[in-house]
Amino acid sequence: MSSTPSAAPAETAISDRALTRAIVLMSLAAFGSGVSLRVSDPLLPQVAADFGVRVGAASAIVTAYAVPYGFTQIFSGAIGDRLGKCQAVALACMAAAVLVLLCAVSQSLTQLTLARLVCAPGAAIIVPLGMAYIGDVVPYERRQTMLARFMAGQMTGMITGQIAGGIIGDHFGWRMVFVAVAGVFIVSGLALASQFRSNPWTKPIEHEGGVRPRMIASYRAMGASRWARFIVLAAFIEGAVFFGGFTYVAANLNTRFGLSYSTVGVIVAAFGAGCLLFAGTVHRTVALLGERGLVAGGGLVTMLGFLILAGEPVWELAPLACAMLGFGYYMLHNTLQTNATQMLPQARGNAMAGFSASLYLGQSVGVALAAPLVDRAGALPLFAIAAVLWAALAGWIAWGIAQRPA
Repeated sequence: MSSTPSAAPAETAISDRALTRAIVLMSLAAFGSGVSLRVSDPLLPQVAADFGVRVGAASAIVTAYAVPYGFTQIFSGAIGDRLGKCQAVALACMAAAVLVLLCAVSQSLTQLTLARLVCAPGAAIIVPLGMAYIGDVVPYERRQTMLARFMAGQMTGMITGQIAGGIIGDHFGWRMVFVAVAGVFIVSGLALASQFRSNPWTKPIEHEGGVRPRMIASYRAMGASRWARFIVLAAFIEGAVFFGGFTYVAANLNTRFGLSYSTVGVIVAAFGAGCLLFAGTVHRTVALLGERGLVAGGGLVTMLGFLILAGEPVWELAPLACAMLGFGYYMLHNTLQTNATQMLPQARGNAMAGFSASLYLGQSVGVALAAPLVDRAGALPLFAIAAVLWAALAGWIAWGIAQRPA
């Protein structure tokens, strides 16, 4: 199992501040990842119009990003163990900054799809290594709260990406959106790298006996654990069901109500606001409901959010629905990922890599399966299906947590 930096620095107020600073800067890197992850959602109608295709076809840029984003995370634990988690995240930010510029110069939907594919790996390893880092340095009883606050960085990035994607796309075109994303990655990477000499909590964590966990052996151990298999499968289904529906919210608002890209971006960003509301109340919510209560509540709130989108007679209900989706989604997801940090403590980087890869591969499958339905019948039936499936998923996960090994 990983150990904290030498001399137990958490015993002093100075090193407490140093640890907080390291987590904040890892969260800033997650902000960049969040911007890149959701920035294309409000651009789908604009990209479709620019290249003369349907929205379902344009959604290939979402799938093309999600597939390598998920696949690369399989290797993120090994990368973090070799370079150090903070070092790997800083390097990933700089690589993503360069590669995302390929999106801005794409001249066809095929080129843009390929560009999204190659720029995804850099952003992919940031969040799983950040979660693994927190698992290494924060005790389990405080981990749900700290993970939620770390993920608030990614959620803020999603809000920024969705709003900026709409506003910048409206005024300067979708190409400038990707130039702005590259700038976010540069700032995030340089901010984290600035701590490497002075902050002991950014040093690579030493493993017991000096032996790094082996990736293949770690995944074999996960496959042999019934609880780990449950968590990874739940993450895959979670990504497929939720993002298979949520990805098409922006396009539905544009095509159904004729809203501008800027307005759509602001509305969809209410999802991130809901996530941040959960992050701000997570300590009290966990104490009040417990893990099973969080999962059940997340199932109910998210189901209601999708049902509002499925039956909304006016667009003014969409911000409320999106905020409910954000709050409910993270009630369930944060509980699931907190459990994931303990499914293989001796190789936490590889464990979180497997968890995150499953989540985002599920997302790519969900978006791809939903595209034909959206093109033929519109998004409203999709939202109703997502509501029913999400409620069933929440019930299954709550049952699984009740059966969890001690």
